[in-house]
Amino acid sequence: MKEDEVNRCQIQNWYPRFKSLTIKTKFHKLPESFINYLIDDSGPFLLPHSVTNEDAMPNRVHNFEEEDDFQVPEEASDDEPLNRPSFPELEIEIRESIETLGGTIIPKLNWSSPKDAAWISPSQNLSCTCFNEIALLFRSSDSLTHDLFNAYDSCSDKVSSRPETFYLALRKWYPSLKPEMEFRCFVKSNELVGICQREVTTFYPVLLNEKDLLKGLIEEFFDDKIRFEFESENYTFDVYVTKERRVKLIDFNTWCGSTLPLMYTWEELEKIHGECDELELRIVESRLSVLPGLKTAVPYDYLDVSAGSGWAQVLKIVEEEFQKDDQSSDEVA
Repeated sequence: MKEDEVNRCQIQNWYPRFKSLTIKTKFHKLPESFINYLIDDSGPFLLPHSVTNEDAMPNRVHNFEEEDDFQVPEEASDDEPLNRPSFPELEIEIRESIETLGGTIIPKLNWSSPKDAAWISPSQNLSCTCFNEIALLFRSSDSLTHDLFNAYDSCSDKVSSRPETFYLALRKWYPSLKPEMEFRCFVKSNELVGICQREVTTFYPVLLNEKDLLKGLIEEFFDDKIRFEFESENYTFDVYVTKERRVKLIDFNTWCGSTLPLMYTWEELEKIHGECDELELRIVESRLSVLPGLKTAVPYDYLDVSAGSGWAQVLKIVEEEFQKDDQSSDEVA
């Protein structure tokens, strides 16, 4: 995989070309001060001071006297206020964008959304109505580590450790979307080699009778809208099929790397491409086929750490970096 292939999957890069096919999105360039806030773990977990008085879960996050494990540092006095960060310009800009998008959005960084942190949200999903709800999700998410530190780790020509600029993508929230109608598509050498159900933690009987129809719709969408427009030859993309049987683009991701093959394996997909087998749409065929995930409050994306899985590779790289840091510390000592 090359850095260019990874960069093409950043939402701010592909969105302009595919704007008419996907969910309405607003973008905000994030200042380095906010990125530093996201990665800073040297102090207590503080949400930013809100200039619009829109705090996320104020009692749960800021009312520290109710937390059993909260201890005031010895050097702190009763009158000493906690130094909460503040990003007034960014907060006001985001508030305006959220209002433009109908009042509720799903936040996303260049590549990833904080899916693993949905449990902490007041809504128990990724929907946000204000800046501090976004900050709460981002600060609570481990999955954003990919964007912040590891996006290029699988690149054979790796030069960058992170993108030059981080963007916050605010995507319009549609509460009526059905998870069973989202699918992941796998493209190898510019050929669609596999499709599978995106939500693999639940059995949806309705899909059994619509399997062939859905496969045809997605295949036609790829041929007409994606194949000759997206510049990479090897990649994945996620789509949603509406009740009117229209296919909407959700996202692009890399081939391999940290992308999960879900109901396939990467080795299997490579073999399918080589043998030119008939295109298959895989779905969860029964309750016995359900994979672990949201029933344990953790998306399948973050449970699949089996050998060869995308996140197993990321975790291995992170562990190696920790070991290098430990060795450097020992040498200094």
